Amino acid sequence: MNKMKKTGLWLGVTTLTLSLAVLYFPTWTPKIKATNPIHVLEQVKINGTGHEIMIRGQDLDNPVILYLHGGPGASELPYAKKVQDLLESQFTIVNYDQRASGKSYHFFEDYSNLSADVLVEDALAVTDYITQRLGKKKVILMGHSFGTYIGTLAAHRAPDKYEAYIGIGQMADTQQSEMDGWNYVMEQAQLADNYEDINQLEQIYEPIQQGQAFTPRDIVKRYGGTSRLMDSPDTSFMGMTFSQEYNMLDAIRFNKGINHSQEILISEALSRPLPSLITKLNLPFYFVMGDYDLMTSSHAAKMFFDQIEGDQKEFIAYKNSAHYPHYEEKQRFFDWMVDTFIKQRP
Repeated sequence: MNKMKKTGLWLGVTTLTLSLAVLYFPTWTPKIKATNPIHVLEQVKINGTGHEIMIRGQDLDNPVILYLHGGPGASELPYAKKVQDLLESQFTIVNYDQRASGKSYHFFEDYSNLSADVLVEDALAVTDYITQRLGKKKVILMGHSFGTYIGTLAAHRAPDKYEAYIGIGQMADTQQSEMDGWNYVMEQAQLADNYEDINQLEQIYEPIQQGQAFTPRDIVKRYGGTSRLMDSPDTSFMGMTFSQEYNMLDAIRFNKGINHSQEILISEALSRPLPSLITKLNLPFYFVMGDYDLMTSSHAAKMFFDQIEGDQKEFIAYKNSAHYPHYEEKQRFFDWMVDTFIKQRP
């Protein structure tokens, strides 16, 4: 074998080896330096399927937050530790990839029964697992974006499991929310003389008005309806691949899962808006909304909030934020969490 062929073979083997290493590289969550910490990334079989669960916090004696990611299907595990670092000092944060999402997407599993009700049952079962594992009677349930659809239903179904429910970027009347978004971005597109966006928005007006479609998210993002004080935290394929919690195989799972989940679950959210399902919550609940949120409009969320009966409830407006107020104004949100759930404890 001549030198050129040997070099080519060596390069081929090296490339294959590196590709397999990136694809299957072991994942973990970094250690937390404290006296009584927890830092766990684990796959747990719950309700018949594997759920990837990450638990992080500086002190196991702290209150526990169970966080439900949005999407549907958009795991926040690859960047959770970066944006939740302040909370980890006073709370134990539990993130998990929902069924058919991210590291909880399994290539040969049958997801034909995937629905919001199934995800609610999973959330309740994960709650039971977490309370038993961490020795807690209750946890704080926190949902973001589509996670609020699951979270509100879970809080409604089993209020005794939760100390409180926090809805961030709270879903409400989906058709109203999408019309709010459409009206805003159409106005901004006209001010910017962006005729390409204007034409696209005009074409989708009827389906949105009829509650059959969403305002295009790329246009919402372009006009500041996703985030204002930071770049959108959504992780790219390469960003996921080189995070500690994800490898390339997990990034592939993410893309497969989000496509499958959104195809099924978005239509359900459109046809079964939360205000038609829930009029009362028997636990303290809080809606945290950015005024510029056009993914789940603050106006629609406030209308939903006002119709819900509850003994203890609060609507909290972040006037400078959009869809990620807990990340865009991280210090303010952390201070509120401490004031509400730490300082008020007996």
